[in-house]
Amino acid sequence: MNVPNKLTVLRIIMVPVFMTIYMLNVIPYHVPIAAIIFILASLTDWLDGLLARKNNLVTNLGKFMDPLADKLLVTGALLCLMERNIVDFWIVMIIVSREFIVTGLRLVAVTKGIVIAAGKLGKIKTVVQLIAIITAIISSKQILIDVLMYISAFLTAFSGIMYLIDNRKVLQDF
Repeated sequence: MNVPNKLTVLRIIMVPVFMTIYMLNVIPYHVPIAAIIFILASLTDWLDGLLARKNNLVTNLGKFMDPLADKLLVTGALLCLMERNIVDFWIVMIIVSREFIVTGLRLVAVTKGIVIAAGKLGKIKTVVQLIAIITAIISSKQILIDVLMYISAFLTAFSGIMYLIDNRKVLQDF
């Protein structure tokens, strides 16, 4: 397993660590510590992609696992924020539903021998989601959180629709 794929696995491992620290109020400064863990996990997404492209280490495993790790990180954080009444249920449902649909399409593609990597719009969507989530973790300004989450939900839905349109050939003859 190459370094970018190891970073992806590390990001997956960091999800339950983040969730546990954020949700359990048993250690001092648990929210800032959780925020740091989330930010570090988010940065592994950027770093693994950079290393994979720079060193020609792009693999089918990485193309599949990297977006999955992103989905786990975002979903875990959104569930925590929803539990704390910081993010509305409907926003979480839009984002999580899109992720299930895209993952389902990727699984169908794999059965046809096709690996679909994340597209540019999907990467932008992820960055916006991560910024919105980091803001929701560290900020007490609910209006700012709401605006960023609305933008994130819109971009998530739009990118999901575009993803389905761009990959509609995968669903043909299924």
